[in-house]
Amino acid sequence: MSAETVLTALLPEVLLLAGLLLLIGLEIAVPRHRGAFAVSLLAVAAAAAAAAWLSAGGSSAAPFPGHYSVGPDTFAAKAVVLALAVPVLLLARGEFPGGPFYPLLVSSLLGVCLVVSADSFLTLFLGVELMSIPVYVLVVLAFQREESAEAALKYLVLSGTASATFLLGVSLLYGGSGSLALSAFSTALGSRDVLATAGVVLVLSAFFLKAAVVPFHTWAPDAYEAASVPVTAYMAAVVKAGVLFAVLRLFALAPAERPLVDLLALLPLASMVWGNLAAMRQDGLRRLIAYSSIAHAGYLFYAFLGDGPGRFQAVTFYLLAYGLMNVLVLAALPPAGDDVARDRLERLKGLFQRQPYAAWMIAVAMLSLAGIPPFPGFVAKFLVFKNVVAAGYPVYAVLGLVGSYLGLYFYLRVIQYLFMAPPPPAEEASAAEGEGAPSRLALAATVLCLLPAILIALFPGWVIDRLGG
Repeated sequence: MSAETVLTALLPEVLLLAGLLLLIGLEIAVPRHRGAFAVSLLAVAAAAAAAAWLSAGGSSAAPFPGHYSVGPDTFAAKAVVLALAVPVLLLARGEFPGGPFYPLLVSSLLGVCLVVSADSFLTLFLGVELMSIPVYVLVVLAFQREESAEAALKYLVLSGTASATFLLGVSLLYGGSGSLALSAFSTALGSRDVLATAGVVLVLSAFFLKAAVVPFHTWAPDAYEAASVPVTAYMAAVVKAGVLFAVLRLFALAPAERPLVDLLALLPLASMVWGNLAAMRQDGLRRLIAYSSIAHAGYLFYAFLGDGPGRFQAVTFYLLAYGLMNVLVLAALPPAGDDVARDRLERLKGLFQRQPYAAWMIAVAMLSLAGIPPFPGFVAKFLVFKNVVAAGYPVYAVLGLVGSYLGLYFYLRVIQYLFMAPPPPAEEASAAEGEGAPSRLALAATVLCLLPAILIALFPGWVIDRLGG
């Protein structure tokens, strides 16, 4: 394989790595410089554009056979993830004018790109850890709450437990197959061997924990609430996408069979129900988004009940719609001097009277996350449940739909606060705390989320065709 072919196949990763090296070099050579945001934005945007271009061109290669390969579908997945990171960077500019935030985020994105192209457990593990480790630091970076360190430690310990569980499962799969290729997982899905089944269950449990699926979800509400707004947006949109793309690489086109189907259905179903029920009692927006994320993890894992051919498009479309809406609601959230006050749902009461644009953007995000037509979240859920029914599991599809209806209450409660509730009595105090309109970069982030959302709502078929699969 020529050097040009290898460089083309690795172009998104090369651009990210070049940006990362430049960021580190600037940090060493010019302390307290303020060019980190521009370098990061340029590197991530260029990598996203390169991935989209290569996907449209149908480029395929295997620069490291057996460990790393690319194709139109993997490039499309990278384009989605990197595109979601662009509004996150715009949102972060106000809180992180410089410092380690940008190298950490670019490093994590590099890990996500490795995950998407992994063909072996070695590459997959390297990508997952490179994606996750910087996020532990991001949670406590520029923390504004006393509980940030505790939340980051909980995330670190439980995520480390997931990594150990993953490696134990891989060791069992390797012991049974003699191979570290991801195809060993697909083969084990249809095996009746106890060793293979145990390996599959352990690997899946690890990713359930990484994705915050019930009962492995306890780290998510604390981490989402304690992190700064841009970091919460990154975890909800990009890290969640990285975990699900890792599971996609594991399953490939292999269909799930019983008894694995029951595991893939019952725990995600519990995640849908518990996530939606627990979200009803939350008083903070980021904690509500965390429980919403737990429920949506259940919807996403439901996609693996279906047959392989439509799975990639369903999951990728869902991650795109879900990620855009999570970043949108956090980008539109009005700033305030006190992070705790900013996060309270009570503060959203009467927001339409004070900041109509912010209220409309949050409302659009909530309606889409609730899965109400014609918003993109409806199409995303339709694709998932359509696959489940087509695979021959109508009972699980009906139960999942019932579980999804539970979420309507808390999403609509936020909208009721925005448009129908009177402003809180402490309105003057809230204004004194520094409430204001979102910055110009935050507004740009909302536009970058809203325009693609309109596109995928109006032309879902066209977008699905562009995702490959």
